[in-house]
Amino acid sequence: ETASSSVLLVSIVAAVVWASVGSGYERFWEVPARISLGELQLEMSVREWVSRGLMTFFFLVVGVEARRQLDLGDLRRRDRLVIPVLAGVVAMAIPAMVFVLVNLGSDAATGWGVAMSTDTALALGLLTLVGRGAPERLRGFIVTVFIVDDLVALVVIALFYNSGVQAGPLAVAVLAFLLTLALRRWTTVPGTAYAVLGVVCWGGLLLGGVDPVVAGLALGLASPAYTPERRTLEQATGLFRQFREQPTSALARSASAGLIGAISPNDRLQDRFQGMTSFVIVPVFALANAGVRVGPPELVHALRSPVTIGIVLAYVLGKPVGVLLTSGLATAVSRGRIRPPVGWGAVAGSGTIAGVGFTVAVLIAALAFSARDLADAKVGILAAALASAVVTGVLFRVIHLLPSATRNLALNGRSVQTLDLSRPVDSARDHIRGSGTAVVTVVEYGDFQCPYCGRAEQGVRELRAEADVRFVWRHLPLGDVHPRAERAAQAAEAAAEQGTFWEMHDLLLANQADLGEEDLLAFADELGLDRQRFVRDLDDPAIAARIRADVESADASGVSGTPTFFLNGARHYGAYDFESLAAAAREARTVAVLRDRS
Repeated sequence: ETASSSVLLVSIVAAVVWASVGSGYERFWEVPARISLGELQLEMSVREWVSRGLMTFFFLVVGVEARRQLDLGDLRRRDRLVIPVLAGVVAMAIPAMVFVLVNLGSDAATGWGVAMSTDTALALGLLTLVGRGAPERLRGFIVTVFIVDDLVALVVIALFYNSGVQAGPLAVAVLAFLLTLALRRWTTVPGTAYAVLGVVCWGGLLLGGVDPVVAGLALGLASPAYTPERRTLEQATGLFRQFREQPTSALARSASAGLIGAISPNDRLQDRFQGMTSFVIVPVFALANAGVRVGPPELVHALRSPVTIGIVLAYVLGKPVGVLLTSGLATAVSRGRIRPPVGWGAVAGSGTIAGVGFTVAVLIAALAFSARDLADAKVGILAAALASAVVTGVLFRVIHLLPSATRNLALNGRSVQTLDLSRPVDSARDHIRGSGTAVVTVVEYGDFQCPYCGRAEQGVRELRAEADVRFVWRHLPLGDVHPRAERAAQAAEAAAEQGTFWEMHDLLLANQADLGEEDLLAFADELGLDRQRFVRDLDDPAIAARIRADVESADASGVSGTPTFFLNGARHYGAYDFESLAAAAREARTVAVLRDRS
């Protein structure tokens, strides 16, 4: 996000410079471009193809991100949707009213939609740059607010800034969208079929008089996110093995479809389009639309223009007031049962960074204004984004200077984490390493033959050195890809019967290439175990049942791969190097301490 925001900022600056040094900027982007499909011809300017065509992919990614937060993120608890949804709506209504009040009595008042929408990509990127210490959970809250923002903005475009609605093409667009949903019941449908339906949906909206970027958001929101089931992954592995034994074209297609089908549509779309939208499409959009002459006469005119003043006040003041007011009222009315997932300082920061509007704001400005008003609107949008980023940076800097307890409360609040771990840690049953009074409990589902578990062990070892972290290992042997993992897990449990589980655990992960039967016996001898008892326990049905219970708890928790970590019951989706795990542990510790104090 930081890198893509930097590219976007460079594009904005380049557009302003280009527009300021001559007349070639407008001539270039207004060149007509035509696409012919038989008798059907679509002709728009290059700028319109960027804004109404390429930007559809941006809104697709926005919808995908929103659906991921709803399906896998903290917002799958539907009660946590209340505040961000309300805040998203109110934080658009208040800025719009501010703009109308400033421009009351003039034709410019009809452009109120320009002062509503936040730029999701740019705001998140700038928050990464200036939001020092912002909690990770703030992202889910902000993304939901911004998604509601984008959705409402697109509805506003469709209702108030359309070019005349045509029922026939709109019906075709809706039919194509519904057919896309229906086809997702079958995993073997080729991607080209979805691409064709997406184009039909986009074209139907365009010809129907509705901004076609709505198609991207709708398709993104309709793309479910889930972690692959272990059974599905095992089937995919079987298909690949068949291809390995008989490398034919038919089996290659079957294996490819199986592997792709194991991943959620949400993951596939995000992987395919996020990089392209972040580093190509949005910067090109900025280059095509941010250009405005900023010489002294233009700046003097903009500073006096009600359009510019209305936009700046709407974003810099209206957005944070809307977010804070909604969050405070919802918390008060529900008597604390519904509250933001972060502290009030972080909520304020989400409100101030919401004042960064560019993508949709410029999109609406181009529809609502022309000539001088359009130039003034662009200056206002850029000025508001700069001011909002500065205010956000100052706010988080002030919070960072507060005493530790006050700072943690301001950033994290007293909300409770969503629990993902289906079976709580049981000190009488689980293998636990570390103090029983530790504030943070890290549970790892692991496989002794998995190379990623071996790589993660260094980070885990460093994390265990933290004063108030305890570590739990649960078995998830992936027998379809690691044939010796099940036996290694049995060896660890057999060693546990003689009180040396963790010693055997360390040996197995340190010698993943040597997990044969003789190697396991050699490890038992190295640890000074009773060999006969060890051999007997290796095939004890009770040990096999214990491993199966761990696997069943992994399935119930949505775990299909290794290593998978849970911190205080909440799943960790990030990287598993020491820095990433330590950051997640610090946040889990802060939340736990604040919860206990309340």
